[in-house]
Amino acid sequence: MSQGPRSGLYAVSSVLLAMSRHLEVRDVLKTIVASARELLDARYAALGVPDDHGGFAQFVVDGVSDAQWKAIGPLPRQHGILAAMLHEARPERLADVRKDPRFEGWPAAHPDMSDFLGLPIRDGDEVIGALFLANKNRTKENQKDCSAPDGGCGFTEDDEELLTILAQHAAIALTNARLYERSRELTIAEERSRLAHELHDAVSQKLFSLRLTAQAAAALVDRDPARAKGELHQVAMLAAEATEELRAAVIELRPAALDEDGLVATLRTQIQVLDRAHSARVTFAGHGVRALPAAQEEAVLRVAQEALHNALRHSGAGRVDVTLEKRGTGTVLRVSDDGSGFEPTAIRAAGRHLGLVSMRDRSSGVGGTLNVESAPGKGTTIEMEVPGG
Repeated sequence: MSQGPRSGLYAVSSVLLAMSRHLEVRDVLKTIVASARELLDARYAALGVPDDHGGFAQFVVDGVSDAQWKAIGPLPRQHGILAAMLHEARPERLADVRKDPRFEGWPAAHPDMSDFLGLPIRDGDEVIGALFLANKNRTKENQKDCSAPDGGCGFTEDDEELLTILAQHAAIALTNARLYERSRELTIAEERSRLAHELHDAVSQKLFSLRLTAQAAAALVDRDPARAKGELHQVAMLAAEATEELRAAVIELRPAALDEDGLVATLRTQIQVLDRAHSARVTFAGHGVRALPAAQEEAVLRVAQEALHNALRHSGAGRVDVTLEKRGTGTVLRVSDDGSGFEPTAIRAAGRHLGLVSMRDRSSGVGGTLNVESAPGKGTTIEMEVPGG
């Protein structure tokens, strides 16, 4: 490679590691595009994931400002050079894309491009994307070889070979990210099913008690107003408890708060709700944690919710403490209660996991670890650690 073997291998290794760190499809696409542009020293890079209707389900660019991208307008259709890469599944390396007979122009706000290198991203026989670069940057080393117009120096065979390697690994990273998102969709469906059972067991029971208490109050209002007043106070209390249960369930159904408020604020809000809704004291403390990747934040939130559910519903705890803190190169979630505790080996032998399997799966799914410490009569501590933050 023209960069030299040592620097070239190091650069490629860094790119491949960067791609493997992400689990969200959108994050993987952005990493691929930014890495390709930097690795091949191009001014512009883009990656399109085709849909089944002649357009693109996703289209990510690098080297174009947000304002310029907004001015360009709608996503491109599958035509011209892009269609050739997708449908014929072959590389395209052009000295000037504007002179190619398949070129069909671009919107007025689109940057002017000359030299072009594009490759399909394939998963077996399926083309799952198109990755392309434009306008090789001029450097002192390659200036004498520049022949393309507008200062473009043109992409070489070495560039094409390097992008081919990158596209092959991009296919693996993108496929893994898609599988992860499908798995997460199944997990979300399971979460909704669990919440439905919880609503039936908790909220429905409170509403049933509320109805019976209201009927008793109605029967007493004429002959014993004082007792009727007491029953009405009970109605108000049951209604408030049912409202808190519903609010807590709605919060669990809306992890979108992570996107708006971040993990620390979302955890603090949910724990405040749980503290009001339950007799146990529930506290939260966050120390020095910065934003985590989206997949990790959701996993930490879900593990916290599961651990809190176990502590508040099954342990008889009088106090539950939640902390989220920076530890070395990672972030640690810790949920501790002073409840009845359990013997972990006995729980596994009985086939009752208290959600431990789900929590371990969530932790390992984002490169983290989960540790559970518990003993009968000594409470439980669940600790999850993920890299970053």
